Amino acid sequence: MTATGTRAAPSGPPDAAGPAGAAAAIPAGRRGRGGAAFWICAAFLGAVAAAAALAPLVAPHDPAAIDFDRIWSGPTAENPLGTDQMGRDLLSRLIHGARESLLGPLALLALAALLGVAMGTLAAWRRGWVDAVLARVTDVMYAFPGLLFVVLVIAVFGSGLTTAVLALGLAFAPIIAKFTRSVALAECAKPYIDAYRVQGMGGFAICVRHLIPNMAPALLGYLVVLFGEGLMSLAALSFLGFGAQPPSSEWGLMVQEGQAALIQGVLWPSLVPGAAIALVVVAFNVVGVRLADRLSDRR
Repeated sequence: MTATGTRAAPSGPPDAAGPAGAAAAIPAGRRGRGGAAFWICAAFLGAVAAAAALAPLVAPHDPAAIDFDRIWSGPTAENPLGTDQMGRDLLSRLIHGARESLLGPLALLALAALLGVAMGTLAAWRRGWVDAVLARVTDVMYAFPGLLFVVLVIAVFGSGLTTAVLALGLAFAPIIAKFTRSVALAECAKPYIDAYRVQGMGGFAICVRHLIPNMAPALLGYLVVLFGEGLMSLAALSFLGFGAQPPSSEWGLMVQEGQAALIQGVLWPSLVPGAAIALVVVAFNVVGVRLADRLSDRR
């Protein structure tokens, strides 16, 4: 696993501009040059999502079928990506494992976004002592090593994918809260906020009906980029034995199970799921930055 994959949350504070700011820094004449990369990555992610949704139909074999006559077999017509230490088809396990590998980050980001957006919006709206208290809370949560926090939660509640998702959701929440606060402060300074206040609309209604929807483009692009980070973090926990447990075919667990093959000089049991993780993470980063760019241009 890479250094990025071994941490539960990004090690440095998020750029206040986030993906939208990164896109804004690109000269206008060069923004269109990344269109092909965006569509290629989007099509790739769509294919991965479709394969995960239709796994029982598209997988060529039962992912749990054991064949000791084919242990660590190389790529063949019957097993295009080879087999693992129990003779199970790697392609079938990769396709079925895409479900857990994609749904896990989606669930943890849903939890993190719910908490982070609420905290960041409240801090920017109320300011004063509320902003100061929430800032200190998020600073403490953010400064605490994310992986250590997740391990402590798992030590209390037991290992498993559900516990890992909940722990990572809490670890990612302050990151999203900081980004949301920076975007909300800029949005609150716009004239339409004062216009709604003059009309007598309450703060909660303004935030829910206008402020958060107007922040959605920037938040969406940032969350898409964080999806790749969440996937890497969950894969790292499964690799360490804290996340998904056998006989799951979650990609991080597949990499961990392939370690025995590496000693024998057999690379594909670890290389196949490792490459899948890397490609999906890169694709989410490209799509996230470009999506934020496109959405910000339409505002």
